[in-house]
Amino acid sequence: MMVLDGSVLVTALPEIGRTLHLSTAALTWVQNAYILAFGGFLLLGARAGDILGRRKTFSAGIALFSLASILAGLAPSSSLLLAARALQGLAAAMATPSALALLSVSFSEARERSKAIAVYSAVSGAGGSVGLIIGGLLTDVISWRAGMFLNVPIGVALLFMVPRYMRETETKAGRLDIWGAITSVIGMTALAFGFVQAASVGWKVPDVWGAIAIGGASLAAFIWVEARAKEPITPLRLFASRTRSGAYLGRLLLLCGNYPIFFFVPQFLQNVLHFDSLEAGLAIMPFTAVQFAMMYAMPSLVARFGNAKVLIAGLVIAITGTSWLSFISADSSFFLHLFFPLIVMGCGAGMIFQPFTTLGLSGVKDKDAGAASGLVNVAHQTGASLGLAVLIAVFEAANRSASPSGTSFAHAISVSLVGSAVFLTASLLAVLILLLPADKAQRTVAAETQNAS
Repeated sequence: MMVLDGSVLVTALPEIGRTLHLSTAALTWVQNAYILAFGGFLLLGARAGDILGRRKTFSAGIALFSLASILAGLAPSSSLLLAARALQGLAAAMATPSALALLSVSFSEARERSKAIAVYSAVSGAGGSVGLIIGGLLTDVISWRAGMFLNVPIGVALLFMVPRYMRETETKAGRLDIWGAITSVIGMTALAFGFVQAASVGWKVPDVWGAIAIGGASLAAFIWVEARAKEPITPLRLFASRTRSGAYLGRLLLLCGNYPIFFFVPQFLQNVLHFDSLEAGLAIMPFTAVQFAMMYAMPSLVARFGNAKVLIAGLVIAITGTSWLSFISADSSFFLHLFFPLIVMGCGAGMIFQPFTTLGLSGVKDKDAGAASGLVNVAHQTGASLGLAVLIAVFEAANRSASPSGTSFAHAISVSLVGSAVFLTASLLAVLILLLPADKAQRTVAAETQNAS
């Protein structure tokens, strides 16, 4: 539900833009209202799970998400739609970290936990692609609003299943770090607003730099608050591990590049190749199918080569596919210029998410399980929102600078995809600099320990 809702409206964006009179840049807020609230409140949601009980927090998040979905589906205007999407993001922030934490404590044996995280990672990685297909189908057959109503029966079913199949975790005395949550949300929202405003009105407007300055100051305040809080939502000790820090940074940069692809490609398919919403969703199937297929190979690949090497290989493959895809133009055909690059990208993506998740949780004590799982998801959602905000600015700049013709939209998307490849390359560099040396050191220590015994 949570990952799918980040993308279920993507194939419907052209229709939403027409019915609610939104520009391409303004349409980013249909996505960012959700993922900014999701990412901004994730750490608070994780802490709430520790204090109130993870099963209870999970259930409350599901209930609120279902209610917000009804409001989004009924929204008569863009402002009410964005408000409902933000409420969905808050609800997702309550449920998601508790889900991963419940999974982590439910599977204590290493091999079983690895399998469970592989399934979780496949759902997290491919759920967005599935949302594109479902959203396209519902938009064509019924309405874009149906994608929101779809959550309600699922949510009701989950509320009946949770008390039957999930056991409650121990609660802990403590307090919620409200100021930490507020400063982080303001910081990321202001940064995203600044980049989206730059896309709409250019960089010379004071509002743009003012928003970016507020975002930077708020994030600095967030770090200051967390360093002094008695019970921070982000214990800074989690960054003491080079492995975890590399996993968080690498995942953030990965999503900066990966998520915007599935904002731009469906619009290219509909506005340039004249696909309908369903066809645009189905066109992403090569990516989704290969990514799911890789899930079955991941446990053996990781067991043989280790998380770091599999992650590096996956990033190299993803960069190759994204770079290939960036050559699209107004004269491109789907099978020649999109089908095969999407397959390559799906193969790479299928090798990336599980190692990043496993490494982001490595060496975490039980008391920090909720915060660590929250950080994994924060890196995911923050990267998605920040990457989309940056690359929509790139898109608008390229669109304005192109010659006034029917090819300018395709050219701008091509340039944006180059930006995606740059972000993915930055993720690879983070892994090579931070994760690979740490992985080698851990393997050396393990080998020495085994020899000594």
